[in-house]
Amino acid sequence: MARRPHAAPPAKKDGPRINGDIRVPRVLLIDENGEKQGEMPIEAALDAAAEAGLDLIEVSPTANPPVCKLADFGKLKYAEQKKKAEARKKQKTQDIKEIKMRPNIDTHDYEVKTRSMRRFFEDGDKVKITLRFRGREMAHQDRGMVIFDRVKADFGDIAKVEFEPKLEGRQMIMVMAPR
Repeated sequence: MARRPHAAPPAKKDGPRINGDIRVPRVLLIDENGEKQGEMPIEAALDAAAEAGLDLIEVSPTANPPVCKLADFGKLKYAEQKKKAEARKKQKTQDIKEIKMRPNIDTHDYEVKTRSMRRFFEDGDKVKITLRFRGREMAHQDRGMVIFDRVKADFGDIAKVEFEPKLEGRQMIMVMAPR
């Protein structure tokens, strides 16, 4: 005899309980205008919701008795979605922009790079400065530290060093963040 698979458990609903899902004997009812109607049996509250053509939504399940409100559940859910989307839109993500330099960088090239860095800091982004050494330049790592000290001095007013200069293989890295 073949066994039948058992029924899947009911799906867990997120959000407040509504209408028939509310399983308490008495509730405190608030009507669609936000006025308190008082404590009443759940059946009376469900009848009031049906009469008004609205849903009975459990607002505060932990209160004694639980607080239920008369409202259109679809509209409530839609307004909540809109609020979340608006909050997401206002969030600013902080990017890490990278600036690559060489130990014997010329003054004009340095100025061009610092202009870009200043723009990044004004936009609220972090900047990762990478100084790449090639060949014999590895013998002059002190030049790299001189450049990083110059960058720190130039941007001390609008940015702070988040990650001190560190040599990783053939490149030296420093990360700065806007103040």
